[in-house]
Amino acid sequence: MSYANFIPALWNEGINRDLQRHCVFVEDCNRTYEGSVKKLGESVTILGVGKPTIHKIAKNARGRLNDAEVVEDTSVIMYINQMDYFRYTVDDIDKRQAVEGLKGALEAETSEALACSVDTYVASFAVDESVTRLYGDAPVKVVADRNDATGVYVLDILDLAIQRLYENDVNDNAKIVVTVSPRFYTLFKRAYTVLDTDNSGELKNGKVGMYGNVIVKRSNSVHKTDNGTVDNMMIRTQRAIAFAQPETFTEAQRAKDSFADEVRGYILYDAKVVRPKEIININVKYA
Repeated sequence: MSYANFIPALWNEGINRDLQRHCVFVEDCNRTYEGSVKKLGESVTILGVGKPTIHKIAKNARGRLNDAEVVEDTSVIMYINQMDYFRYTVDDIDKRQAVEGLKGALEAETSEALACSVDTYVASFAVDESVTRLYGDAPVKVVADRNDATGVYVLDILDLAIQRLYENDVNDNAKIVVTVSPRFYTLFKRAYTVLDTDNSGELKNGKVGMYGNVIVKRSNSVHKTDNGTVDNMMIRTQRAIAFAQPETFTEAQRAKDSFADEVRGYILYDAKVVRPKEIININVKYA
């Protein structure tokens, strides 16, 4: 039975490696707590506290302090409830694994499909109830020409989003990422002709350059509403959304209804907005 030679640990490693390379939204999540959960339904507490109040004290009043305040507890619980799986047949796993390139191709295609599914899920947090929409419930039309009075200039949109983040007390040293749709990126590139690509390091995981000190990424998984006419993009710090993927599992068996081998597997994961002040929904339309 050829599937007896299937090595799930190697397939898991290959899938996980490719997932890291293909995911755009997931790369900019807080994954600190990933090792704290192991299986579906488990939860992890993301610790957080509010900022204490800083008091001034007069020179002649030293020694007399205000009562101690109770610092706000901002901890949240994230449950692992998402499970994506794959299941397909191959004519003979031994042959597939022996022929150079075929095993890698199967892993790559599987990883790309999983990455798209996971990224789409994380991108949907742009419309989480805790996230502020840049233009409220009425998105604005984005234009690439500052003199076009029919909409809002694309760079003004980004500048306002960045401003709102900093107004929420995001630290100047925080790594900020904006992930835009291909359509928005086309307008952005047309308006921002000095896009930094040569000096922004390796362009991977959707990264297309820098806008000031903000990393610009492009993804086709950007969340859409209103029948696909509105892009709900994210600008955020890497602490805004927590993500965990505690398990990747694959196995092989003889297919019951055909002369083939079956490969199947799943990944467990979930995500949660844990710092809503450090994420802004950039909601725009194009007509």
